[in-house]
Amino acid sequence: MTTTPVILWLRRDLRLVDQPALAAALESGAPVIPVFILDDATPKHRKMGGASRWWLHHSLASLDADLRKLGSRLILRLGKSDEVLATLAEETGASAIHCIRHYEPWWRNAERAVANALPEGCEFVCHDGNYLMPPGSVTTGSGGQYKIYTPFMRALMQHMPPHEPLPAPTKIAAPDKWPPSDKLDDWKLLPTKPDWTGGMKKMWTPGEAGAHERLEDFTDKARSYDETRNLPSVDGTSFLSPHLHFGEISPATCWHATMKAGGSVDVFLKELVWRDYAQNVICQFPEYGGKNARDAFDSLLWRSGREAQADLRAWKKGQTGYPVVDAGMRQLWATGWMHNRVRMIAASFLIKHLLIDWREGEQWFWDTLVDADYGSNSVNWQWVAGSGVDSNMFVRIMAPLSQSEKFDAADYIREWVPELAELADAVIHDPEEHGVRPKDYPAKIIGHKDARERALATYAKIKG
Repeated sequence: MTTTPVILWLRRDLRLVDQPALAAALESGAPVIPVFILDDATPKHRKMGGASRWWLHHSLASLDADLRKLGSRLILRLGKSDEVLATLAEETGASAIHCIRHYEPWWRNAERAVANALPEGCEFVCHDGNYLMPPGSVTTGSGGQYKIYTPFMRALMQHMPPHEPLPAPTKIAAPDKWPPSDKLDDWKLLPTKPDWTGGMKKMWTPGEAGAHERLEDFTDKARSYDETRNLPSVDGTSFLSPHLHFGEISPATCWHATMKAGGSVDVFLKELVWRDYAQNVICQFPEYGGKNARDAFDSLLWRSGREAQADLRAWKKGQTGYPVVDAGMRQLWATGWMHNRVRMIAASFLIKHLLIDWREGEQWFWDTLVDADYGSNSVNWQWVAGSGVDSNMFVRIMAPLSQSEKFDAADYIREWVPELAELADAVIHDPEEHGVRPKDYPAKIIGHKDARERALATYAKIKG
């Protein structure tokens, strides 16, 4: 075994199982130095939101503990990725840096910068492994990139199943001398006062072990996923999204485990494909998180000013007078997560009932979601707004009250809106309409009919 080490650059791939960059580093026969860089400085970098930083702290601690069991450890550095890695390569004499490719615009910038910054004799090697297929690899008959989900999904499915997951190593060779490392606590990723993470601590176990526990739990109920995934009052979803985002588990691992569970799992598998689709979109449109894909929406007159800001605050706090919306927004604040059906309802409410720019909602989700993913978050918000390359029509305006009743959200509302906990199922979805709204619960911020008419009239002006 050579004593010249190689560096494993980790980002959103914080795992040992099915980690192709780690596998390649080990195959070199060299000692491996795992490194994570907290980089808020690379051009166009989007600093992680508060909920994601909480998750990151615990995920890094978990990964370091797992590495130490194998004779290794995690080196932490703060700074611009290319500068830090170039310095580390000089310090350690590393012959190569291995990493998994990332597709957010700032990570693509960073990868280009790293390739140009490394000292002579240090190779930069990128691997695929965070998606079912490398973004950009599934092309149309003419060799172009898909913009619409359904044909993309059909084309990708022709290449499935994905590869069998790589096993975790049993040992990782350590260098003769470890480079200095920051202390995780010094990064202050966790909130201090007030500590708003109590609900997240109860709900989540960040790290690879927690990811595999979630997957095992999900495979027990995967057969009924299509029946229960839209019911907010039932734990019918996988809860895997933050683990997938941070790369604590690979989509290939999730795919094969779900297939082995049997039953009708096609809907869940297509949701894994949607993750790939979102990455393909941001590869084609790097500014997707802040720029309308359809130019007509640039002239849509979103509400602004004092009244709109008050409505935005009410939406964020779960004080809109629409119980299912308020339940979702309170669940988000408490746990860093929101049920997927309710995400659509809450997003539609902000965009179409309140006529507030979708980017305000995207930014709030970015800060408060533990699964805040640039591709998925921006693609989903533009889908709801109607401004995306593949999106719902703006004129299709969700009725939150009937959605709440249709998907049996009564118990969900009771859990997250305790002011309404004593109301019967028949009235809890719309207590104001039934004359039973408690005094400590707000009146509707706007009526559904009035909101719908206002939204359609505003949209008509850009269609003129």
